[in-house]
Amino acid sequence: MVARTTDTPVGRVKPCRLIGLEQHHDERGSLSIVESEWTTGFPIRRIYYLHNTRTGTARGAHAHRALEQLFVAAHGSFTVKVDDGHRQRAYRLDDPGTGLYVGPMVWRDITDFSDDSVCLVLASEHYDETDYYRDYAAFLEDVRRQP
Repeated sequence: MVARTTDTPVGRVKPCRLIGLEQHHDERGSLSIVESEWTTGFPIRRIYYLHNTRTGTARGAHAHRALEQLFVAAHGSFTVKVDDGHRQRAYRLDDPGTGLYVGPMVWRDITDFSDDSVCLVLASEHYDETDYYRDYAAFLEDVRRQP
């Protein structure tokens, strides 16, 4: 996993950050553990994953008003670009033992999927369309009004 662009955290409400997952390794393989609240800092109410993405595919292209998420490269790799309206940063996720926390009021774009990637996403809330910003200009307008 590679963080680029700036060392200043992105996310004015709750900063984005890499989280090392609890790991257990032996001759049988590896086990990565995520526990609601303990690992993520939020209750997990929804889990989904992106897979079978084609080369050149981009996902995300939105922000959330309140939702918190943990992104994990369960298999393969992809890049998550985050933007809080003031700062941007890109994270290359390629290790199933590390997750990327993305909090509220952060625009996210997911790109550069490897052919075999599985992007696992753990979310703090059930799906709610009213929580989404799908228009970047509207997102910027609201985020820049905040102190």
